Parts: sequence; C-alpha cells; structure tokens
Amino acid sequence: MTHGPIPQNGPTPVAQPTSGARRPAKLTCRGLWKLFGPDAERFLARSNGQPTGQQIADAGLIGAVRDAELEVGEGEVFVIMGLSGSGKSTIVRCLSRLVEPTAGELVFEGQDLLQANARQLTEIRRHKMGMVFQHFALLPHLSVLGNVAFPLEIQGVSRAEREARAMEVIELVGLSGRETYFPRELSGGQQQRVGIARSLAVKPEIWFLDEPFSALDPLIRREMQDEFLRLQRVLHKTIVFITHDFDEAIRLADRIAIMKDGEIVQIGTPEEVVTAPATQYVAEFTRDVPRAKVMSVRALMTPGDADGTEGQVHADARVNEVAHQAVHGHKPVAVVDDDGTVLGRLERAAVVEVLAPDGPDPATSKAAAAS
Repeated sequence: MTHGPIPQNGPTPVAQPTSGARRPAKLTCRGLWKLFGPDAERFLARSNGQPTGQQIADAGLIGAVRDAELEVGEGEVFVIMGLSGSGKSTIVRCLSRLVEPTAGELVFEGQDLLQANARQLTEIRRHKMGMVFQHFALLPHLSVLGNVAFPLEIQGVSRAEREARAMEVIELVGLSGRETYFPRELSGGQQQRVGIARSLAVKPEIWFLDEPFSALDPLIRREMQDEFLRLQRVLHKTIVFITHDFDEAIRLADRIAIMKDGEIVQIGTPEEVVTAPATQYVAEFTRDVPRAKVMSVRALMTPGDADGTEGQVHADARVNEVAHQAVHGHKPVAVVDDDGTVLGRLERAAVVEVLAPDGPDPATSKAAAAS
C-alpha cells in the first residue's frame, strides 16, 4: 500500500505533558489519518492533508482517526480513551497496522512500520507485539496450556520449549493448576487471564490492550486491574491501553490521550488532564472526577523544611491517600522523595481545598458538630 502525504498539524490544540521524567520513545506516530471510504488517499492529497470534519463528511468519508500525533515512552502505560465512536479502537489497530492508516508516519523502535512489507510486519507482530482485546478469542478446542503456547507454536518453537515458556506465564497470571482446563471451564476473569498470558508468551516489546476488562463484571474488572498493575510492576512493559472508563484510565495510566471525533484533544498525566483541561470537552469529560484521586502531594506542597512538621508523606502520593493524616493532624506534614529527603510541607488547608473546594473544613465541621 502506498500511503498518502503526512499532513501537518491539525486545528485541534493538543496539550502535551509537562511533568515527569521523559522516557526514550518506543512508538511514535505523526500526522496519522484513517479515513474509511472510497479514494480516501486522493481526497487527503487534494485537501493538502487539512480537511475539516465537514469536508470529510461531504466527501462521503468517515474520519476515524484525524491527524493523530503521539509518542509512547519505553516502559510507559499510555492510555487512550474516549466515548464510543471517538476513534480509540481504530487508532490502536492503526498502531499495529491491523488497520492500514490512510496517511502518516508510524515509527516503532526506530523502524517506519508503514514501509514494512507483509513478511517484515508478520515477524514484528509475532516477536515484538502482544495484543489483548475485549473478547478473548481463545481457541475452544485447546487447553489453557495450548492456548498460551499457540503463538510460540506458530513461531516454530519446539514443543518442550514453548510449553515451558507457557507454564511460566500461566504461573505469572495466577492460573497454576488450571493449565489442562478448557476455556468453557473457566470464569470470565480466568479467560481474560489466559488471553493476557498468551499475549505475554512471546515476550513482546509493546503490549496493545483494547478494552480488555470492559466485558467483565465490576468486581472482576477491579481484580483484573489490580492484576494488570502487579504484572506491570514485574515486567515494565510498554503498553497502549484503550478504555472508555475514566476511572480505569486514571488508575492505570502514566499518561492519557483523550479522543473526540477521531482527534486527540489532549495528552497528559491524569493530574494534568483533570486539573488543566485543554478544551471544554475535556473539562466536561473530567468534571465529576474527584481531584484528590489524581492530584499528587507534589502539586500541593509548599517550600520548607521539616521544622514544625508532624509525620511525612511521599511527594508522588495521591492526595486522597494522605488526606486523613494531613487533615486530622495538628501540624503540617513533611513531604519527602524516595531517599527520604524533605522537599517541602503539606498544609491542611491545601488538602481541604482539594477535598471540598466549595465546602467547609471537615475537621472544623466535625468539631462544631461535637460541641
């Protein structure tokens, strides 16, 4: 396939993150477009890569991904989220070329994926990419062991080696003792664990997960989120995670990209997206998110040393995690880094403002009620 010209930056402002240490880029896309419909590449070329949404509609095309630009750092959990029809599932398929982009640039580990031929792309997917989707797509006639080992079988790995590797990841995802079970004998959460194990069997360099937990019951979904966080602490994978659930996004993400009508409207940490929305849409999208769940102590601390403080909290802790200590103590709390070095102080008033920006000081209210 010959890809069209790389469009220049589109009209929608994208807020890039300002906090956190910069990671080496694992995956980058620039000016990425996916238009569904006839003669899409020719249409983009005629419009100089800058068509409006109305022009796209008038041409009888669907702008599933419009001028997307993002960079995923090595070891980062990069969450792409949006409502139904926002383009989030299409873009993750474009990033792996399961869906062919109409135009743009897509670089993985320094290689332009859009220039890779079919054989090269197959090798990259087999050896460097892991994928998990909402519907687990387990092979019903294979056991857990057979399903997990299947990608290695396709690679031509010997039976002894592939089964040994499969058993490693089966144990990693907590399914030891169920390797002989068939998918029909497993719960939904267990089936998804098999899907996760299968995607990890090839030791992927990048892991694509498209709403992997959305089909699960709420309690199981929470359990799988915990499992995901545990696995990431062990494996340190580069992950692109798709969700429509903002609570899930802020719980799992290092950074979040929010999409609307095929465009990325903001990229930032959960804290940045909630506290500094780039557009009115993002502000509405995040309006009901409690700021204490996403704001770090670092954002609230004031300069100072440990003199006159009581206790200490980590600078990267969430405000809701330290709220009780800060609000009910009689003195400011010292803020420290990983080495225990004091970076500043956390005042009760600052925490109260985040917890109840329009309400009374909870400690004062409690005292008044008791009197």
